[in-house]
Amino acid sequence: MHQPLNTAILASTWVLPLLFAIILHEVAHGYAAYYFGDNTAKNHGRLSLNPIKHIDMTGTVILPLLLFAMNSPFLFGWAKPVPVAFQNLRNPKKHMIWVALAGPATNIVLAFISAMLMGMFASKPTDIGSVWILLNLNNSLNINLILMLFNMIPFPPLDGGKVAIGLLPIKLAVKFAKLERHGFMILLIIIFGLPYIGDIIGVDMDYLQKYLSFSIHFFKSAFLSFAGI
Repeated sequence: MHQPLNTAILASTWVLPLLFAIILHEVAHGYAAYYFGDNTAKNHGRLSLNPIKHIDMTGTVILPLLLFAMNSPFLFGWAKPVPVAFQNLRNPKKHMIWVALAGPATNIVLAFISAMLMGMFASKPTDIGSVWILLNLNNSLNINLILMLFNMIPFPPLDGGKVAIGLLPIKLAVKFAKLERHGFMILLIIIFGLPYIGDIIGVDMDYLQKYLSFSIHFFKSAFLSFAGI
């Protein structure tokens, strides 16, 4: 009787942090684009915090549920990307960088706020309500760090790839941008293919998990230390 309830309570501590993290990430892109001259996201109604406007069935629902059911060490997902017409920006190459950085920057701010709130609630009585809040905040800290770190990988179509395109000389930027058509497949190979190949040949090739584990530990330790935990 109690196990389904415990599982449901545990799952509930992931729902709000995940929704806030991925929706605010996308809305931040939209507001940055709007600030620099592109009205596309605004015209499509994507500057709203209404989750229905941002939910992607695969990235917001199916993938997080699968990762949770598989007891994955990392839980992440994505919302529907906010449409941005970079050619409408006042300075497309320069402003592309700021639009791309807006999402990860929002996640790092949310992670920091989550850590500060954990410091406030850590001294509270350990009743079920406080424990539930602490679990939400801890999951928010983890999810936002994962989204920030993953999206800042300098490879299109990730935000880090768009930053790289904006920084590279124009000829190199054009060539690098062409990788975006194959970007999703390459990312799938990195996320799932390399670890699978590594298991077959007996070599740890899960480079993404190594990168995330090290980086999350670094930022999380720093933020919690600042929060007095």
